[in-house]
Amino acid sequence: MEEKKITLSDFHESIGGKMVPFAGFLMPVRYSSDKEEHLAVRNSVGVFDVSHMGEFLLKGEKALDLLQRVSSNDVSVLFDGKIQYGYLPNEQGGIVDDFLTYKIADNEYYLVVNAGNIQKDWDWISEHNTYGVEMTNLSDQTSLFAVQGPNAVKTLQKLTDIDLSAMDYYTFAKGRFAGHDDILISATGYTGAGGFEVYMPNEAAPDIWNKIFEAGAEFDIKPIGLGARDTLRLEMGYCLYGNDITDETSPLEAGLGWVTKFTKDFVNSENLKAQKAAGLKRKLVAIEIVDKGIPRSHYEICDAEGNGIGEVTSGTMSPSLNKGIALGYVSLPFSKAGTEVFIKIREKLTAAKVVKLPFVADNV
Repeated sequence: MEEKKITLSDFHESIGGKMVPFAGFLMPVRYSSDKEEHLAVRNSVGVFDVSHMGEFLLKGEKALDLLQRVSSNDVSVLFDGKIQYGYLPNEQGGIVDDFLTYKIADNEYYLVVNAGNIQKDWDWISEHNTYGVEMTNLSDQTSLFAVQGPNAVKTLQKLTDIDLSAMDYYTFAKGRFAGHDDILISATGYTGAGGFEVYMPNEAAPDIWNKIFEAGAEFDIKPIGLGARDTLRLEMGYCLYGNDITDETSPLEAGLGWVTKFTKDFVNSENLKAQKAAGLKRKLVAIEIVDKGIPRSHYEICDAEGNGIGEVTSGTMSPSLNKGIALGYVSLPFSKAGTEVFIKIREKLTAAKVVKLPFVADNV
């Protein structure tokens, strides 16, 4: 199947973006180097075109009931302008996807889902929509830019009257931005570097991209690819669907207990409650390499004797720390911070230790 193109695909290629297939789309993985782009976001400001993400609008008197059924989190606590992180549990104890819920108004919610799961999530929510909720898939007509880094607020404030510095993390506002009306700006991101995400109709994307870059010129604003997006999120310990969480992984073992609210019934909640009561067998942990080496996905995690105790789900060389870091599942006795573990890199046991997240302090 041919990859879909985002609105600015040809433009990204024209400015040197290396385009690769990702989640069914052709996406820029880098423009210069992953390290340079990563540090631009940590230290100043960068823009990710993440228009591949999916957006659904749910409207109707029973929209909240439907969300309470399919989401692990308690959507009833949201107020207008507030955002919530959660996941869609499946019947087998795994995760359909993780996603964001935006409360636009009573009976109206906006969901943001992972690009590779758009159809799967749509089908899953539709299947549970016995409530007559009106669902609209806005994914193909929506572009999304993540403007991230400590200078994001100074860059974007030039383009809107919305007081961005007054916005709390995980809130959003709709208004005039870069000369366009009804643009949604949210204080969210996937980097831990602070910043915003800007949602717009596809036709506004070229103009808004240019205006953001004009506004950020004094901060040496840069376009950022998926390579740096991955190292930035990993330094924060944010899960990536398909790596750290999947249809097969337990949300409780993945550390998502904080968005699993047993105060209500939701899909598979009884089984998850029983799993919690019985005690977990393994846990997703953060691991820092003590020796030299770069941990990669699927590398085996071992004890001092070389016995397998788990597997790396995401790993990289941290550009901020200049050392190998990873997320991975380990059996419970090895999950405590400070525990010595070993990662098998090219058949050699490389010393590492379990640490607390985040690897790098966030600016949020």
